[in-house]
Amino acid sequence: MTASVDTYRLDLPYEKPPLTANSRMHWGPKSKLTRMMRSDAHTLAKAAKLPPCIFLRITVQLHYRPKTNRRRDPSNLMPTQKAILDGLVDYGLVPDDCPPYVTELVPAIHPAEKGLEGSLWLTITIGEPQ
Repeated sequence: MTASVDTYRLDLPYEKPPLTANSRMHWGPKSKLTRMMRSDAHTLAKAAKLPPCIFLRITVQLHYRPKTNRRRDPSNLMPTQKAILDGLVDYGLVPDDCPPYVTELVPAIHPAEKGLEGSLWLTITIGEPQ
């Protein structure tokens, strides 16, 4: 028997990643930004009415469509993905962000589209049994 799989998309309120592995922020502003992102993710999950996944594994992937095309490193986006995932844990989507509950994919960078601002979104696939 195959478990049902559902995929959700959370459109994030950012035009570019707020946190990157290459940013060298002081711990104070970085902490404030991380708290804001966690709160944003919690609010978006609540608005989307995401179901609690106590017995199911989720797979998450951050997507970024920048304003301009230039070379970018997908793994540089992991701090943003991590903060958003922590907000989903705060919401109660999963008990923790460790491997029994969550599979994190490397963020995807999409080509820029002429005339559009940058955007970020998170895909959450729910349904793989633990």
